[in-house]
Amino acid sequence: MITASEAPPGTLPPETKPPPEKPALADVVVSINGRDEGKYFLVIGTDGDYSIICNGKRRSVEKPKRKKNKHLKLEEGYDGPVAVKLKNGEQVANIEIRRALGEYIATRGDKGGM
Repeated sequence: MITASEAPPGTLPPETKPPPEKPALADVVVSINGRDEGKYFLVIGTDGDYSIICNGKRRSVEKPKRKKNKHLKLEEGYDGPVAVKLKNGEQVANIEIRRALGEYIATRGDKGGM
């Protein structure tokens, strides 16, 4: 077994690495793998090691994407009105998700897309 003092610089043995955070309902995530790499999505459901994501445009609420959590990067907390609606179990329209993601991206100054 490798101890922390024996590990190469910048790495930690597997038992000391913190587990990756799993996206929760109404979190904003960025795809890090696949044809949608670099795109922002909103988590509208979870299923074990998978998140159900949509962006209201290419991936609508009616036809969301089921994507493994390891292929998603969790962004800073989003707590807008759409998040409140999702957490209360209310239905959300595609236009609401598009606007929420657009505002989130604009406040970050990022040029990432939906």
